[in-house]
Amino acid sequence: MRESEALRLQLRQFVAREIETPRLQLRQFKPDDAKELHRIYSHPDSLKYMSNEKPLLWEQTRAVIDSFTEHWKNHNFGVWAIVYKNNQTLIGHCGLKFLANTTEIQIGYLLFKSYWSIGLGTEAASAVLKYGFEIAQLEKIVAIAKPENIASRRVMEKIGMKYEKEAHYYDNDVVYYSIGREAYQLESMRLRFATQKANISSSIPLFLCLG
Repeated sequence: MRESEALRLQLRQFVAREIETPRLQLRQFKPDDAKELHRIYSHPDSLKYMSNEKPLLWEQTRAVIDSFTEHWKNHNFGVWAIVYKNNQTLIGHCGLKFLANTTEIQIGYLLFKSYWSIGLGTEAASAVLKYGFEIAQLEKIVAIAKPENIASRRVMEKIGMKYEKEAHYYDNDVVYYSIGREAYQLESMRLRFATQKANISSSIPLFLCLG
């Protein structure tokens, strides 16, 4: 690919704000995603890790999608819908937003239970972390989870985040993890070196332009 073509690809990629990984497509939410998102939010196993542990009403789900859309209009980062490429099903969301009552940027993710335990949370979170540091140029990204949410904590650790402290956000006691730009860059370099040495694909997904 010529340099000019590569530059156009990068510009389209930034405007599109879509990410493709080996198994997932991360795209912007659409109004007609409300039905599938409401199904995910209503599942009992999803509820126990959400901040209020109560099912959202249909109108509340639509309001969540509206808030995701509005956030993207005002910032160069936000929350993506996660589509499983194998069956083109919306299976959750992953993205970046402001941590409550702070200026810190939080990564968060939620998957429908049928898609747990096969590495999709890590795959999505790795791609979003890459976007946050390499496209949005953030300096630090944090994450929180209820202490008993071991699966979520493992995702944080797998993408290079480190435990910092116990905290209280969204009316819940949580554990607080973070990663800074420098630590992310060092981890990326380590993974690239390991990939070259072993001649295998990197575990951090590529950021691609769609459409």
